[in-house]
Amino acid sequence: MFRAVVLIAAVVLAADQLTKYWAESTLSGGQTITILGDLLQLRLLYNPGAAFSIGSAYTWIFAVFAAAAVVAVTVVAWRVTSRAWAVALGLVLGGAATHLLDRLFREPGFARGHVVDFIDYAGFFVGNVADIALVVGVGIVMLLNVRGVPLRATAGPGETRSDEQVSSSGT
Repeated sequence: MFRAVVLIAAVVLAADQLTKYWAESTLSGGQTITILGDLLQLRLLYNPGAAFSIGSAYTWIFAVFAAAAVVAVTVVAWRVTSRAWAVALGLVLGGAATHLLDRLFREPGFARGHVVDFIDYAGFFVGNVADIALVVGVGIVMLLNVRGVPLRATAGPGETRSDEQVSSSGT
């Protein structure tokens, strides 16, 4: 399942970076594209802080947190055998990784980079594809925890998992 986590994370990362490239090339002149009236618009914003631009003077701290999240999720992902957990962790890993890349390599400089946001939700929040992946991924994690779904899927009747075969065979 680790490959699935990495594949999902790579898709999130690619989609996020490609849509940010599009947003910077299309919306850089202060343009706004209306999708659903005032409810959903596209407009370019560079965010030095966290959600709602909180902590904009501490951009480097967000780079450290993003790096820690990438490492932590990767470590946990090595143990996952549940498909649902693989999807959730892939979404979180992809979102955290692409935010880390923004923090490390975008202007104004290393570990101080601003995240490119362009999806405006009724003027309340401006985000990007990585934010959507993070929210959905964390929501799935919360649901899996509430439902008691383990990271390691259990085999059904008459089925065996490869890791169970190895541990039960004594080798």
